[in-house]
Amino acid sequence: MHGGATSAPPPTPSNNLMSTSDAATADALSRLLHRLPPTLSSHPTRRSPPTMCPQSISFSDVQADPTLLSCASQLGFFQLTNHPIPSQLANSAESEALSLFDLPAHQKQSSVPKSWPLGFEDDDEDNGDGLGESFCLDSLCSTESTELTLTSLREFTRALEKVGMEVIELLCSSLGFQNPLGKDDPTRFSTMMWISEGLPDKKSQTAGRFYPYVVGLQYQIRSSQKYSLLADSGWLSVLPQVDSIMVTIGDIAQVWSNGKLKKVRGRPVACLGNDSKPSGRCISMSLLVTLPMDSTLSPLLQIAAIDGNDREDDNDDEGDQIDARCGGGEREAGRLFKSFCLEDYAWRVYHERLFFKDPLDRYRIKKQF
Repeated sequence: MHGGATSAPPPTPSNNLMSTSDAATADALSRLLHRLPPTLSSHPTRRSPPTMCPQSISFSDVQADPTLLSCASQLGFFQLTNHPIPSQLANSAESEALSLFDLPAHQKQSSVPKSWPLGFEDDDEDNGDGLGESFCLDSLCSTESTELTLTSLREFTRALEKVGMEVIELLCSSLGFQNPLGKDDPTRFSTMMWISEGLPDKKSQTAGRFYPYVVGLQYQIRSSQKYSLLADSGWLSVLPQVDSIMVTIGDIAQVWSNGKLKKVRGRPVACLGNDSKPSGRCISMSLLVTLPMDSTLSPLLQIAAIDGNDREDDNDDEGDQIDARCGGGEREAGRLFKSFCLEDYAWRVYHERLFFKDPLDRYRIKKQF
């Protein structure tokens, strides 16, 4: 798991917790909607999902609060209150982030170091998906310009990183396995600050470009900003409390937990409501805690015995080749996922963005009955 980032590989082919009855109904509806092809599911007449408030957990009492594991294993997201990050810092960081979008087009490309996935992306209507501009920065918020001062954004990033590392430690200990990231070894993890423009409601059900992560964190600065996210149960619209930190569980954490934890696919996207002024500006600042690119992912928690006749999907030859390169593919009792390379997986989800199929499905160990 140790080591720094490597160059990108070539593209490969290819409110509160809901009641049990409400959750079952929502899950059934989400599964039905997921079966629709993208052309139908994105039709303008399709109703937006109802807005919910994430379950609140006090960061000051989080070590003694069993709700953390409950939210992570049932929903894949929650919000932290009573945390140590001041609102003034978040507002200053947002102002500095907005200054990046105010740069001339040529400076946006040249001011931010380009080392995939870090850098500047512009998915405009002509050349991409019409998802707007985004910046992906390292934990130091490094730039190539001496004119840019991102002091507050850098401090904000490091503060969110500390909160994220604490959440990961608590999740690992609650599930009963050692935290692979440790506490004092920066070579075991990597963080990214991903800054994106908000999307109109008609485009909210897409997560844009994203990268695998353990946990993601977003500070809620204002009361009117909703987020669209794709959880394992389907598309959701969430509205966190002001000054709370919304935490989303990522795909890496789901693999580590052997499927025990739910996940959010990609980053939650800030949504512009129908009543937003044309001149209004909306951005989201997502801190992603992830791993070095040369890491191998595999389950760390065994929660079910796998029958000796179980086999991996024979039709996934490409996945088997990836396993061979990573030294994975072993059939260990209790594993729900194969071992696989983060680099290959990250490249796939970043460029393909197939939201109507779980990208982790190709790495699940299939059971033969």
